[in-house]
Amino acid sequence: MTRAFVAMALAFVVPGAGHFFLGRRARAMAFFAIVVCMFLIGISIEGGLYLLSETRGQALPQLASVASMGSGALYWLGNTIGPSGNIRAATYEYGRTFTLTAGLMNLLLVLDCFDIARGRKP
Repeated sequence: MTRAFVAMALAFVVPGAGHFFLGRRARAMAFFAIVVCMFLIGISIEGGLYLLSETRGQALPQLASVASMGSGALYWLGNTIGPSGNIRAATYEYGRTFTLTAGLMNLLLVLDCFDIARGRKP
């Protein structure tokens, strides 16, 4: 059980790290590339991050913020650097969707690490 939680923690912090820890090297590199590319595309097309400080008690934006936080270190690094996006850009919402999707995908990868570590998945 400890192995599963270590893999999940690694997968949350760095996309693909949990799979790398579990010996799935090719999957780890592919998942890392996919999540990082999606996140960087979202930032590069002037999309912003969903932030809890901007939600003011609204349920759906809070869920979107939690989903965006699922990208782990990428989210925290992006939030620290401050890519708030350009709300006037035509691609702003598309960019936010890319960062949101990267977070959701990484959360699914965390669950995948749990299944692999517990032997539920080959």
